[in-house]
Amino acid sequence: MHSREVGGHNVHMKVVITGGHHTSAIPVIKEFRKTPEVQIFWFGHKYSIARDKNPTLEYREITALGVPFYDLKAGKLYRTTNIIRLLKIPFGFFQSLYLLKKVRPNVILSFGGYLAAPVVFAGWFLGIPSITHEQTVVTGYANKFVAKFTKKVLVTWEESKKYFPGKNVVTVGLPLRKEIFEQETNKLNLNPDLPTIYITAGKTGSHTLNKAVLEVLSELLSVSNVIHQCGDTSIFNDYQKLLKKSEAITAPGKYNLKSFVMEDEIGEIFAKTDLVVGRSGAHTIYELLALEKPAILIPLPAVSHNEQFENAALLYKAGLARILEQKDLSPKSLVTTVKLALENLDQMKLRDRKIKENMISDSAERIVNEVLSIVKK
Repeated sequence: MHSREVGGHNVHMKVVITGGHHTSAIPVIKEFRKTPEVQIFWFGHKYSIARDKNPTLEYREITALGVPFYDLKAGKLYRTTNIIRLLKIPFGFFQSLYLLKKVRPNVILSFGGYLAAPVVFAGWFLGIPSITHEQTVVTGYANKFVAKFTKKVLVTWEESKKYFPGKNVVTVGLPLRKEIFEQETNKLNLNPDLPTIYITAGKTGSHTLNKAVLEVLSELLSVSNVIHQCGDTSIFNDYQKLLKKSEAITAPGKYNLKSFVMEDEIGEIFAKTDLVVGRSGAHTIYELLALEKPAILIPLPAVSHNEQFENAALLYKAGLARILEQKDLSPKSLVTTVKLALENLDQMKLRDRKIKENMISDSAERIVNEVLSIVKK
């Protein structure tokens, strides 16, 4: 796509991007960069949990793109009784006001979640137009709030439109990073005689899942190679514990432990993985669907409207996934479910072709054009 024009003139515009789904935003940022007159700024989380000393994958990947990153101290209301977290809600609004006045963007692009709420609300207060993208099948409280103050709502799934009555809603799909389809590296240490499982719980990892893996790592490596993205929080130090445990194990399977999986590595991982074990965030679901990868999904229960379970159910109904609920997750149930899935991989195929045919391939381009149309108005 070539440099775009708005109103017949080359655009010089500033876009603030915010929200909880930076993986969706990266292909969009790259698409924006085809228009050199556009400047991008990021409002996000530098650390995933309080007292953590290690920066998030979001911070690492966004700053690696050369995008100015502003660390937002926003709080969330959902299932929160902690007074300090609650006090962060008004603080997040005033911090957003300050940062927006400093950056002076033409438009705000939100990728959902509680982090986006104070930014979009402050933008509305200052008269800055916003546009939001909903990744999941169902809509959480934060996105319902955000949508009240936006000019337009973009959705991944056609069936999500019903959650935004009276709003200007456009189905644009979910931007996928092209790297998942292309193998750029050949670094994994794998036993070619065994199947390979990829355990991941998103950019922050999952201490709950890591603990279960730690207990049964020897059993898992007796039947498969394991690629494990465990996150990197300094609070739990899961990486060090898992590494120490793996060094004491003698098994035919090879263990590949990673804090984060970077863009240039993901293509090789998906190409060599037979079974994915992880959470069921919007992006995970869309990527698994695009690649038709069998999965065991462990939905994160602490999200509004049980959206991760709804995401997992989508893949389960399509034939690609089995669901292991967190309340049923134990070291024993994890091993049992993995072994059963590996024995029946030939049955875990995409049965619903229609769901894949409805996926939109030029999502990033569509989102950029929608943002530019808001500025033009």
